Amino acid sequence: MDMKTVAQKYSDYQVQMRRYFHQHPELSEKEFNTSKVIKEELDKIGVSWVPCGLQTGVLATIKGEKPGKTILLRGDIDALSVTEDTGLPFTSENTGVMHACGHDCHISMMLTATHILQDMRKDLCGTVKLAFQPAEEVATGAPSMIEQGALEGVDGCFAIHVWFDVDAGHVCCDAGPRMGGANKFTIDIKGRGGHAATPQECIDAAVVQAAVISNLQTLVSRNFSPMDPVVVTVGEVTAGERWNVVAENAHLAGTSRCFSKEINAQLPKLIDRVASETAAAFGAKATTKNIVLCPPVINDQHMAQVVQGAAREVIGSDAPVSEPGTMGGEDFAFFMDKVPGAVALLGIRNPKCGAIYPQHSCHYTVDESALLGGAMLYAKTAMDFNAGK
Repeated sequence: MDMKTVAQKYSDYQVQMRRYFHQHPELSEKEFNTSKVIKEELDKIGVSWVPCGLQTGVLATIKGEKPGKTILLRGDIDALSVTEDTGLPFTSENTGVMHACGHDCHISMMLTATHILQDMRKDLCGTVKLAFQPAEEVATGAPSMIEQGALEGVDGCFAIHVWFDVDAGHVCCDAGPRMGGANKFTIDIKGRGGHAATPQECIDAAVVQAAVISNLQTLVSRNFSPMDPVVVTVGEVTAGERWNVVAENAHLAGTSRCFSKEINAQLPKLIDRVASETAAAFGAKATTKNIVLCPPVINDQHMAQVVQGAAREVIGSDAPVSEPGTMGGEDFAFFMDKVPGAVALLGIRNPKCGAIYPQHSCHYTVDESALLGGAMLYAKTAMDFNAGK
């Protein structure tokens, strides 16, 4: 059975579902209607499912009629707290919430891939698990699905992320580091407050804070090779309560990003050292906390080759392209830490339809004509991997 012929039957369905989910976005860990509709669609297709992952995750299963491996496909389902400004007829109806990262596309591609795989069960080897994952944007969904058994019996995993930097009709799935490991850190500084007219009697937490921020700028350049991509960014800064009072307390928060698991483990210790020793030099105290959001995405070489081969067959011979990695985080890395896997970046950029804005932009939109190829890429990768290619 030819996959392109099968997939064409669901071309309108793909667009219809994408627009529905785009119009009805829900924030991380609150995707209740989204989950309900996914379950309803799976019931219509005749595919079994179980709840898996927080309160809203769904894990569907399709068993082929031939023996083979088991693969997990992942599509994330949460939206962002962004107010949409696209002017689309299917603009978000939930004020202040928008599918500004393309997860509406992921849901619709996964549902379309489910249709394709269900229709092609006679040709399908092994088992396909389809993980409709909540809370990717806050990195709590993947760990929860794993804890609830999503990876039991799984040999490999695969996810697609639509990507504005890649032209429609192309896909990037290079082997090796692709997306950054992401941590969040907070630093709270305790000084000694007092009157602004007598700073010599105080320990100014605002001055300490400024020194900590300045010293963090050399953490990367003086601890790691220039050949190792590492980012440390302070994005939140607060200090003091009044203009004529020396600040007793200060707070800052930021993120560290890198492609190396080893460096990812070192960064919290180095950030703590810079903060605590800088504060001590002023007679202040700094308390650092680190929150691991997700590890780096490092594509397995074999899985990447399977995906590239599938892309050539169902999208086009010139579909695979190479793109630089990104420091953006992706909690699918938690799955990939357990079994071999890959993340593919599916191109949706097309100036002709206004699809030129980056992820998380209030103007973000996609070239919908690329999405059926994404659904086929999900299905073809599953079929080829399970067959042992």
